[in-house]
Amino acid sequence: MTAIPLLLVDDDEVFRERLARALRERGQEVVTAADGEEAMRAAEKGTLGAAVVDLRMPGMSGTELLPELLRLQPNLRVVVLTGYGSIASAVEAMRLGAHNYVSKPADADDVLAAVMGDARPMPAASSDAAPPPTLARAEWEHIQRILGDTGGNISETARRLGITRRTLQLKLKKYPPRV
Repeated sequence: MTAIPLLLVDDDEVFRERLARALRERGQEVVTAADGEEAMRAAEKGTLGAAVVDLRMPGMSGTELLPELLRLQPNLRVVVLTGYGSIASAVEAMRLGAHNYVSKPADADDVLAAVMGDARPMPAASSDAAPPPTLARAEWEHIQRILGDTGGNISETARRLGITRRTLQLKLKKYPPRV
């Protein structure tokens, strides 16, 4: 009996191939795609068990690809994988039908846990409640939400935020704050 393949869609070739190899080492059959169009062709060819889709890709984004994959294969378990994680993008992915959401850096075990719907064991936490996000993190998430609302249009996002385009570009070059 052959396993139902997992579709891995990411424009970063090195990351995609390393993750695919790690998933194969864990017994998964993996089909890879570099972009949304290639992913659609793979979904049209045959039944897939799950799809792991990068959120930001040139051409068709992960949020554009997700509903198209579900249209072709309504029972597909889709996990969104992104290096630009924010609460707004996670909510949007779930609204579009994603089963789970994983922030990069993620390893094969993180991805498999998300695909299977299992929660990875979390490190032991103290009895204190989680601290509120820092101002830098709240700003980053707000920028990401507005950027998503404008379809990635930098000029319109800068206008809505009331900052210059250059300032926005500098903020976007920085890595998201941890907390």
